[in-house]
Amino acid sequence: MIGNLLRLPAAASIISLFGVLCFYVVFGGVDLEKLGGAASWVNYAARIGIVALPVGLLMIAGEIDISIGAMIPAGAMTTAIITGHYELPMIFGILGALTVGVIVGLVNGILAVRTSVPSLIITLGTLVGMQGVVLAGSKLLTGSASVPIQAPEWAKTLFGQLLFGGSHQVIIIWWVLFAILFWFILHKSIYGNWIFAIGGDRVSARNSGIPVDKVTVLLFVLTSTSAAFVGMCHATLFNSAQVSGGMNDIFNIIVSVVVGGVLLTGGFGSITGIFIGTITFAIVNKGIDFTAIDRNWSNLIIGMTLLMAVAMNEHFRKLALSMVSKKKTKVA
Repeated sequence: MIGNLLRLPAAASIISLFGVLCFYVVFGGVDLEKLGGAASWVNYAARIGIVALPVGLLMIAGEIDISIGAMIPAGAMTTAIITGHYELPMIFGILGALTVGVIVGLVNGILAVRTSVPSLIITLGTLVGMQGVVLAGSKLLTGSASVPIQAPEWAKTLFGQLLFGGSHQVIIIWWVLFAILFWFILHKSIYGNWIFAIGGDRVSARNSGIPVDKVTVLLFVLTSTSAAFVGMCHATLFNSAQVSGGMNDIFNIIVSVVVGGVLLTGGFGSITGIFIGTITFAIVNKGIDFTAIDRNWSNLIIGMTLLMAVAMNEHFRKLALSMVSKKKTKVA
């Protein structure tokens, strides 16, 4: 029973979460009840988690997208410029942000399938390019690197509201809904089988009739659009957008996915693991404020968690493969 659980892609994330909590309790004297009710790490988990879900799918398919770091402020600034600066209806700001996400995702995806350049390099180029577009565009159109926005009540309710008058943001609900949607896509639909097949062996997947290029482009569109969506939500919540907001989330999102049990080489991972991995990273990053540990040690803890997660991911993948091999041997 335990052996079967350890073979699951989410095993590493579960063990990592348990290890972090134990570490904080033993060495940080954290109150788990107080930590569990805190809004800071949950809000942060939702922010990076919405993007981590499609990024996880893309990594399972053997690709990576680091341009997401520029797409979060791009989504926020697009919404703020259209709605705040030009005072157009909020719906145009939302559609504008999502359209920018779709366009950048299409550029990334088409370049990834039409050229031999690694997706890391392609998205590095669009990351730097979009940073320049966001900054130069904001200065050109508004004369400022920060743009205020006053969203209507319906937009606040959907994208920028604090739940029940507390500190938890409505983006948490979106995170859970997206997790359910992507769980169904990856684990209960034919598209999930295609994604795993592409990440396992792209050539074999193409030879078996899977539309590899179309699926790859679609996954790139999902990652960039989800990042733009998060930027739009934060502009709505905080009534402003900055050209650098969310830029540091690139590393945090990818770490969350890796801690969640997704291999950088592709072909292995789960939505449950990504979800738990995001929670783990958020607790490591924000939960240290609830401990007696100096916050300067947080990066060391994050690094150790990442290294242990990578080692466990590879070990659990080998366990899963060995189980499959044994089953095939018995059938034969």
